Amino acid sequence: MLNLSGLLEESAFAFPNQVAFQYEETKLTYAQTNALANQVANGLVALGIQKNDKVVLDCVNVPYFPVIYYGILKAGAVVVPINVMLKTEEIAYHLQDSDAKAIFCFTGTPELPMVKFAYEAQQKTPTCKHFIEITPVPTDKPTFEGTITLGMLLHGKSPVFDTVHTNPEDTAIILYTSGTTGKPKGAELSHLNMYSNSWKAADIFAYTENDVNLITLPLFHSFAQTVQLNGSVKRGAKNILMPKFMPRLVIQKMAQEKVTIFCGVPTMYWALTQAAKEAPELAEEAAKSLRISVSGGAALAVEDLKNFEDIFKTTILEGYGLSEASPVVCFNRPLRKRKIGSIGQTVPALQAKVVDKEGKEVPVGEIGELIARGVNIMKGYYKKPEETAKAIKNGWLYTGDLAKMDEEGYFYIVDRTKDMIVKGGYNVYPREVEEILLQHTDILQVAVIGVPDSAQGEEVKAFVVLKEGSTVSERDVIKWARENMATYKAPRDVEFRKELPMNATGKILKTELRKS
Repeated sequence: MLNLSGLLEESAFAFPNQVAFQYEETKLTYAQTNALANQVANGLVALGIQKNDKVVLDCVNVPYFPVIYYGILKAGAVVVPINVMLKTEEIAYHLQDSDAKAIFCFTGTPELPMVKFAYEAQQKTPTCKHFIEITPVPTDKPTFEGTITLGMLLHGKSPVFDTVHTNPEDTAIILYTSGTTGKPKGAELSHLNMYSNSWKAADIFAYTENDVNLITLPLFHSFAQTVQLNGSVKRGAKNILMPKFMPRLVIQKMAQEKVTIFCGVPTMYWALTQAAKEAPELAEEAAKSLRISVSGGAALAVEDLKNFEDIFKTTILEGYGLSEASPVVCFNRPLRKRKIGSIGQTVPALQAKVVDKEGKEVPVGEIGELIARGVNIMKGYYKKPEETAKAIKNGWLYTGDLAKMDEEGYFYIVDRTKDMIVKGGYNVYPREVEEILLQHTDILQVAVIGVPDSAQGEEVKAFVVLKEGSTVSERDVIKWARENMATYKAPRDVEFRKELPMNATGKILKTELRKS
């Protein structure tokens, strides 16, 4: 038997009184977290959730997330974490595509009414029978009649539960990722995939029960889920949860809580450096405890890396991963030579190489596609055998990223998949945005690209051809987009064109748009 929730159970036994999760004034020990997860599991079983059933988790970084996450796993079900910024139609797609039987959703805020979007999506999905609202206060009543709250689910349930027997190859998590084309695909990750990668993260960053880990990266994302949540839980570290990244507050938390480990994406490091200049004494205090920082999601500019390290007196280790690999593939290691600009060497029990278009390994220093194989590579895309066959060939995962390797086995990402946009640490997939924009009654054609942005790394721009006679403005299109897709996906800039550049086969030439 192997179940990912065993990470929590082991630490609940070894460090029962250690604080596992802290959010503002709320603190949960490992024993309490495990007991609450057991109650969630008992509640799900009472609802009729069975082994291998899919359960969607739509929740911000608060202690409810790990409690429900591990509770779903204990019940033998599959966790489907989704982006908290998704709107109704996007959530409905995830519910339907994953065959979800239940959804947990945080209430949200007036600015982001998560529960409204999720409930509307569940009503569009007859196969999703159960809607559980995660209210800020457990005793609060549900927002919608006929639904239940997490507090109601837990009421009267035993804090003891015999974890459902799962095999190493059974699916534990489905993480949705779009790649570069089409609708999001669910990467099926087994208990072994996730457990092994979490173990590697715990070893690479040398987590101990004395560490204090600040989690402001979204827990629905594979980076935070494996490297921070599961990696730290395995070693009994303390986790400080932040639902939203606010640079000044992050530095304040680092100083107050004596944070030892911070993980972020490049834009976070840039923002923290700017905030530190305005609060040098606070940054100096934060630097006293910070022993290691981790960067992923995109390449970190050398200047930003050096500036952060100078201020916070720490070392930033860069790495590389993707959801299909649970996610870690390569990392610079604390006890090995660090090469700035490199994503490091492959993690244990995983192989990687750079190949040409025919799949043949290229010589050292030459550019090709990065491919990987090993114990943490996904089972495949859920219900998408053709897409799986394109991604995994002869056991090798084709990442779609261009890279090169040096003579010491350090890898360097040369370019990300051609069209993908990386905005503030989020991956934005142009075709998905284009498909939604084409639902606008006034839009005839659209092409979406990424443009440089000093704050976000890249910003989303749409080139639009309107239908004849249309009188909508660029502002109207932007407003409509924000109402119909997650805000981070919506274009900030819209440019109207009479026509889009195309080749002889009718394919839009985005290379020409990037030049304009």
